[in-house]
Amino acid sequence: MSTAVYLIIGVLFVVTLIGTFLIGKNETNKVKKYEQEGHSPKDELKRSWEYETSSLQKNIPSLLIIYGVVVIASIIALAIYIF
Repeated sequence: MSTAVYLIIGVLFVVTLIGTFLIGKNETNKVKKYEQEGHSPKDELKRSWEYETSSLQKNIPSLLIIYGVVVIASIIALAIYIF
């Protein structure tokens, strides 16, 4: 039984790691695109504002869902292990 719990937690860890990596990679790609477009102060201010609004609307909820599912699943796996 403990092997199954370790396996579940391991899979959840890998899924969480991959999800976090994909969100970070998406942001890195945006930064590279912005660097190619130019560096005027007006453009940088616009990009900064877009990042602040889009990050709060996309990335944070996505990360909260990923980590929330992992925490709940880990608690369930721990409960299975204990009982």
